[in-house]
Amino acid sequence: MSLFKNTLWFKRFAILISFIIVSLILWNTYVFFQKFKDEERVKMEILATAQKELATNTDLNANVDLPLKVIESSNNIPLILVDENGKIESFQNLDAIKSLNPEYVALQLAKMKSENEPIEISYKGENKKLIYYRNSDLLNKLTYYPLALILILILFLSVIYLFFNSNKIAEQNKLWTGMAKETAHQIGTPLSSLLGWIAILKMEKVDDKYIDEIEKDVHRLNTIANRFSKIGSLPELKKTNIVTETETSYNYLKSRSSKQITFSFSASQEAIFANLNSELYSWVIENLIKNAIDAMLGKGSLSVQIEETNKHVKILVSDTGKGIPKSQQKQIFKPGFTTKKRGWGLGLSLSKRIINDYHKGKIVVKKSEIGKGTTFEVQLEKV
Repeated sequence: MSLFKNTLWFKRFAILISFIIVSLILWNTYVFFQKFKDEERVKMEILATAQKELATNTDLNANVDLPLKVIESSNNIPLILVDENGKIESFQNLDAIKSLNPEYVALQLAKMKSENEPIEISYKGENKKLIYYRNSDLLNKLTYYPLALILILILFLSVIYLFFNSNKIAEQNKLWTGMAKETAHQIGTPLSSLLGWIAILKMEKVDDKYIDEIEKDVHRLNTIANRFSKIGSLPELKKTNIVTETETSYNYLKSRSSKQITFSFSASQEAIFANLNSELYSWVIENLIKNAIDAMLGKGSLSVQIEETNKHVKILVSDTGKGIPKSQQKQIFKPGFTTKKRGWGLGLSLSKRIINDYHKGKIVVKKSEIGKGTTFEVQLEKV
C-alpha cells in the first residue's frame, strides 16, 4: 500500500512539474516571439526610412551609401511596396521563380496584410506608399519550437508511465504467482488425506469401479496442484507421445460431460512425439474442450483430431457451437476477455502462453462460423 501511495504521489508530482514546464516553455516562447516580431518591425521601419531618404534626396552629390546598405541588408524579411492606390510597385525577398506569377505575388500581399500593419512612406503627406511585410522564415519556424518541446515532454512522460505501469504489472504477476503456489501447497494436505482414504476403501473391498473414478479425480487434483506450482517458473519439457497425452485429457472430460454431446477422437495409430510438459499441455487441451462444451450449451458434436506433417503435429478441437465473430477472434486470447456471464477470461490467454512461450508452438482459431461452430488449432514441432 505504501508503494502504491508513493507511486501515486510521484505521478501527481510529475504531472504538476510537467504542467509548469510546459507553461513556462509556452510563455517564454511567446515573449521571445513577440520580442523578435518587434525587432523585425523596427527593421522594417528603418528600411522604410532608408527608402524615404533615397526617394526624397535630390542632391546628386549626397552620400547615399548608408540607405543603400540598409536596403541591401534587409534580405530575410519578405516585403512588397505598393502605391497609394494599392498597385504593387516592387517586392523583395520572395521566391524568384514563383514571383514571376502575379497571382503568387497577390497572394503573398494578402498574407502580409493579415499578419502585420503596413509601414507608410510619404514626404510631406504626398506620394504616399505602403510597405507590407510578413514574418521571416526564422520567426515562422520559431512557432513550431514549443510543439517540438511539448512532444519531447510527452514522450518523456510516456516512458515514465510505461516504466511504472510495467512495475505495477510485474508486482501483480508476483502476487498471482505467489497465490498460485500457495494454493498448490494448500491443496497438497487434503490430497494426502484422500489417498489414505482410498487405501482404506480398498481394504473395505468397495467396488473397484468407484475407487478407480475417485483415484482419477485425486490424480486430477494433483495435476492441478502441479500446474499451479509451475506458474512463474520455466517448465521442463520431455519427449512425449502427444497422441496418448491428448487422448488421456479427452477421455477424462468425455466421461464427465453431458451425454447429449457426441464426442469423437481421431489420430494416428503410431506414436507422434513432441517436447511437452504434460501437465501444462493437458491444461490447454482441457481448456479448449471445456470452451467447446460451453459454446454448444451442453448439446452438439465435439471432435478432437491429430494430424501430422513432416515437421509439425496439429491438434484440432472442433465444435458445433455458436461460433466466434471475426472481430473477436484475436481478442479472445487477451487476458480478461470473455463472452461468458461467469469466468475470468484467463483460459485461452493461459493456453496461448503455454503453447507459444513455453512450447514454442502456435494456437489459433483456424475457422469459425456464426451458428455453425469453431475449430481451434494447436501446432507443435515434432521430435
